[in-house]
Amino acid sequence: MKVTALWRHPIKGIGRERLDSVALTAGRPLPSDRAWAVRHDGAAEGEGWQPRGNFVVVASGPGLAAVEAESDGDTVTLRHPELPTARFTLPKDGHSVLDWVRPIWPEARPAPADMVRAPETIGMADNGHASLSILTEASLSALSDAAGQSLDPGRFRGNVLLSGSEPWAEFDWIGKRLRLGDAVLEVFDRIERCRATEANPETGTRDVNTLALLRDTFGHRDFGVYARVIEGGSVATGDAARLEG
Repeated sequence: MKVTALWRHPIKGIGRERLDSVALTAGRPLPSDRAWAVRHDGAAEGEGWQPRGNFVVVASGPGLAAVEAESDGDTVTLRHPELPTARFTLPKDGHSVLDWVRPIWPEARPAPADMVRAPETIGMADNGHASLSILTEASLSALSDAAGQSLDPGRFRGNVLLSGSEPWAEFDWIGKRLRLGDAVLEVFDRIERCRATEANPETGTRDVNTLALLRDTFGHRDFGVYARVIEGGSVATGDAARLEG
């Protein structure tokens, strides 16, 4: 198998960033992945990890799917086809991020209220653990065939895309170690999907009922797997990926 793409999402639910390489640390999430989140005014205030329902995310606002991001330390640049490109330094420019997001966030939903910094040790992944999400080209191809169209892997907001496996083989990796480049991860859970995957990353509109396709064609609503880093190291696109038992 081979690593064919790497991504991070500096602000949870708002933008994805393509990476050429990344240095992973044991027990930590991918650096700067979901390091921030925009909390809406229907959520209780609090610190530390919080559930997805507290935040402005694609599942509730499909227009966010079309955001692309670029990060450098505490500076995040956001791009969207319907908005001017903007650069923010966090947390100083947190309120400016809220203003930038509002035009592509549904008015009927609770409004963006404040920026939340994720705990460095676990990030702000939906599962509440320091983890990476791993996707495979084979499963994406199987789902694309069921949909009758090519599906962008960006729908699934993963961190790692692998080639060279069989469709859905990743579900059999749970409990096993996976070497990516110089790093070793342990796969520990399947990822149950939500409506965020219905949104097209190019258009920011819902155009495929991915949940129904998964359920009706494959008998589940899972796509990809979670893995934790147990041995740190560098990972780059093109690196070999292999199971180690």
